[in-house]
Amino acid sequence: MNLKLSKTLRATALLVAMGAIGIVFVAPLLFMVVSSFKNDNAIFADLNSWSAYLPSATWSMRNYQAVFEKSDLPSFLLNSTLIAALIVVGGIIINSMLAFSIARMRWRGRQVVLALVVAMVIVPFEVIAIPLLSLVAKLPWPAIEHGQFVMHTGWFNSLHVQVIPFLANAFCVFLFYQFFRDIPPELDEAAKMDGAGPWTVYARIIMPNSGPVIATAAIVLFISAWNQYLWPIMVIQGEAFRPVQPGIQQFFGRTNSWGQIMAYASVITLPVLAVFLAFQRQFVASVAGTGVKG
Repeated sequence: MNLKLSKTLRATALLVAMGAIGIVFVAPLLFMVVSSFKNDNAIFADLNSWSAYLPSATWSMRNYQAVFEKSDLPSFLLNSTLIAALIVVGGIIINSMLAFSIARMRWRGRQVVLALVVAMVIVPFEVIAIPLLSLVAKLPWPAIEHGQFVMHTGWFNSLHVQVIPFLANAFCVFLFYQFFRDIPPELDEAAKMDGAGPWTVYARIIMPNSGPVIATAAIVLFISAWNQYLWPIMVIQGEAFRPVQPGIQQFFGRTNSWGQIMAYASVITLPVLAVFLAFQRQFVASVAGTGVKG
């Protein structure tokens, strides 16, 4: 009886702790969404009470209407969606290929490459931002103008300058490596006995059995791409290729209404929540099954 009571108390304490942590994470999002439907007077009037998280009688869609009137948000959303989609698809292919070669193949220097990958995980982007900017300023890019093939120097003001530098992701390589390493090697050996080469093993054996880590990498790459702020500010000067995060800075200059700012923030947060919810089950399975084991 005491053992059952102890287990019940532990389970109750765990649920309470998880609920408290959930409230800490959900409360700011709830405040943002609720405030996006209020005018500024109502936001500040409710700021010191629980009413800040509850609907009010003055709710309206005016803030959202103002967001689309004062900013080119649809264009920003389209740019961010294209950038994130290309980075997710290309990043999964490139990072998984490198991880496959390290985890499932034998070649000289692969341990050195793995060590470099692990080292790159702890290097913040700000460290390489200026060297990367100097590099893309000198790189050529083909284009067709007036029916003629020409080569431009510099990748500024384009979508590819926001995609190509971020396809390789050291953290995702390490995630794939950890997962691939735990797949039974007997699968590779059986495929090789049937005449399969490395590409066949990768495409038909390893990747089809890697759903959880693919979902995890997709979430990591999407959030990273969607939240890009520093790099677009450095390489994008016009509005044609501007993503949503730098776009909010422009929106700040056109309004001082906190309700409208909350509406803008709510719109650009929804895709992140949608992607996480879509891959939630696979993400949890990946963390529970492999995690980031050393």
